[in-house]
Amino acid sequence: MAERRVRAPGAGDEATDPWDTWVSAQARAIVDAGRWRTLRGVEGGGTRVRLEGRSEPVISFASNDYLGLAHHPLVRAAAAGAADHFGAGVGSSRLVAGERSVHRDLEAALAEWSGSEAALVFPTGYQANLAVLATFGHGARIVSDALNHASIVDGARLARGEVAIYRHGDADHAADLIASAPDRAVVVTDTVFSMDGDVAPIAALSAHCARHHALLVLDDAHAVLPVETPDPQAHVLRVGSLSKAFGSQGGYVTGPRPWIDLVINKARTFVYTTGLSPADAAAAAAAIAVCRSEDGERLRQRLRSNVDRLRPAHSTPIIPIVIGGERQALHVAEVLLDQGLFVPTIRPPTVPAGSSRLRISLSAAHCDADVTHLARALAGLGRAE
Repeated sequence: MAERRVRAPGAGDEATDPWDTWVSAQARAIVDAGRWRTLRGVEGGGTRVRLEGRSEPVISFASNDYLGLAHHPLVRAAAAGAADHFGAGVGSSRLVAGERSVHRDLEAALAEWSGSEAALVFPTGYQANLAVLATFGHGARIVSDALNHASIVDGARLARGEVAIYRHGDADHAADLIASAPDRAVVVTDTVFSMDGDVAPIAALSAHCARHHALLVLDDAHAVLPVETPDPQAHVLRVGSLSKAFGSQGGYVTGPRPWIDLVINKARTFVYTTGLSPADAAAAAAAIAVCRSEDGERLRQRLRSNVDRLRPAHSTPIIPIVIGGERQALHVAEVLLDQGLFVPTIRPPTVPAGSSRLRISLSAAHCDADVTHLARALAGLGRAE
C-alpha cells in the first residue's frame, strides 16, 4: 500500500507567516497534550486487516460493521449492480436532478423496517442529525443528553435554539427541562452511546415527551441489539446510519410523512447536497432485506453470543475499557497490537480528559477464537473488566 507520511510538528519548527505561525502553534498544543493523530493505512476488510508498517494481518475490533454485512455477498452484489446500472454518482441534489428508483426503494424499506410512514436518506448520518435538529429545533428548547454524539451537538448549534443539557441518562432531569420550556421542546439522545456502549432510557424519556407534548429524536446509529420501545403517544423521529449495522454508507431519518416532507423542504443538508450514491443505496436496501431474513436473525444471535463471551448480558456490541491517561491507553493498544489484536484508542476530545480508553467493537463476523484471543489478552493485561 502507498504509505501516507504525516509528520507531527516539533518544538523547533520555525514559522514567520501569521497563518503558518497559528497552524504550528495549534498543532504543537495538540502534540504537547499527547493527542496528535495521524491516519493509518489499512488493507483488507472484515475482521482481518493488514495495517501499514506491519507484515502480518491482525484481528480488527475497530469496525462498526456489527453484523458483518459490508462483506455479505448479497450486499456486495447489490452495490455492484447499482453502480453498473446507474453509474457511480447521481450528479446533483435529488431536488435538482431528480431521484433514482434506488433511493425510493431504500426509503420504503427503511420506513417499513422502522414502522414509520416515511423515510429520507442522506449521504451521511452526521448530515441527517444536522437536518433534523436544524429543522425542528429552531425556536425550540433542545434538551440534549450530556454525552450525545458530536453530530447532535453540532445540529443543536445549527438550530440556533436554546440548548439545555441533562445529566447523562437522567430522564427525570430531562423531564424538568421539558416542563420549564417556554414553548416547544425537542429531546434528543443517542439510543446507544458510542463511547460507553450504554443505552438511553427510551421508555421513560418518551413517556415524559408524551406528557409534555415534546418531540423525541432518537439517534439509532449504533442500535443493533434490542432496546426499549418508545411510548406510542410520543412524537418520535428516528435518525440512523447506513454505515454500521447495515454495512453501507449514509444516514436517514424516519417519521410521519408530513414531517419528512418538511425536512425535504427545509433541511439545508438535504437541499444543498448531492444525493446518496446508487451503490450505497442499493447496498443498504439489500442489507435491510438480509436483516429481515432468517440469516439476519442468525447474525444477531451470533453477535449476542460474542458480546456475552466478553461481557455477559451487556446491552450493546460496544465495550469500553477505560484506561485513564492518553499515553497509557496508547501503550496498552500497542501491546495488544503486538499480540495481533487491533483495538482502537479513544482519547480527548472524543471522551473527557482522564478517561482515554480502548473501544472494542464486536461483530457477528468474529469467530469464537477471535473473541477468546481478545479476552485472554485483556486478562493478561489485567483489563478483563
